[in-house]
Amino acid sequence: MSDSAALPKLTLILGGARSGKSTHAEALIGERQAVYLATGQAFDAEMAERIRLHRARRGANWRTAEEPMALAEALRRFSRPDLPVLVDCLTLWLSNLLLAERDIPSEIDRLAETLPQLPGPVILVANEVGLGIVPENKLARAFRDHAGILNQRIAALASRVVFVAAGLPMILKDQA
Repeated sequence: MSDSAALPKLTLILGGARSGKSTHAEALIGERQAVYLATGQAFDAEMAERIRLHRARRGANWRTAEEPMALAEALRRFSRPDLPVLVDCLTLWLSNLLLAERDIPSEIDRLAETLPQLPGPVILVANEVGLGIVPENKLARAFRDHAGILNQRIAALASRVVFVAAGLPMILKDQA
């Protein structure tokens, strides 16, 4: 794909940890100029190394911007018809909001209201965390529940939804 018009307006890439979802999302961009909107924060050396490896994997066509919480605002700032934005990842964004004790439903609403208004294509990456056992503590259950609601809201808005398992993309929705 060499032109941004070939990308759906909104794509959601779901999968488990280390499923290949970020690599798949980056491959959809290809060699286009794009913005990589990173939500992760390097609170420790291991996370700093993960961020370094993600950056090293991407080519010179990527502009990286970091935004751990004000995602809707950052999307409005970077979105252009000719410039795809890849958000990696919604799950870390949700974690950041929970740790900051933000109003999660309001933040999800703000993001859901913003996405259809953006002029350019957006690819969102998120973990599917609801496939395992029910967590034993209240915070973990709240996180799982918020993540499920977030993923459902974004999937409803998306033109394309892809689930990645073991590096293999499976199209769940394609309205292109």
